Amino acid sequence: MMSLPPNVRTHVALGYTDLRKGMDSLALMIQEVLQADPFGGHVFVFRGRKAGLVKILYHDGNGICLYQKRLDQGVFSWPVTRPVTGGPASVCLTSAQLSMLLEGLEWRAPAPSRRIMLAG
Repeated sequence: MMSLPPNVRTHVALGYTDLRKGMDSLALMIQEVLQADPFGGHVFVFRGRKAGLVKILYHDGNGICLYQKRLDQGVFSWPVTRPVTGGPASVCLTSAQLSMLLEGLEWRAPAPSRRIMLAG
């Protein structure tokens, strides 16, 4: 995926989405369910029921882009959903977390790198 400007927010829709939907249906879902502007330049990520497929909707200023990724093995690590009435329908990720998610890695609690304690 292309590099995104630093002010772009990534919204990950909670739960699963019927990924037979195309650009227009997903944009309408962003407006009605996520209560966000699909043309605002932010990234919206949706996961299918089987968890091995995601669709990403992004408006680049010129038109809507729809990206799709299917993992050969494994599933995408997805936020835990809680049935809260009136609660948020999405969570925001950093660009680093989005990159890890798209690689099929665990982005919620990455293992810390080894810290060197002594020089020399």
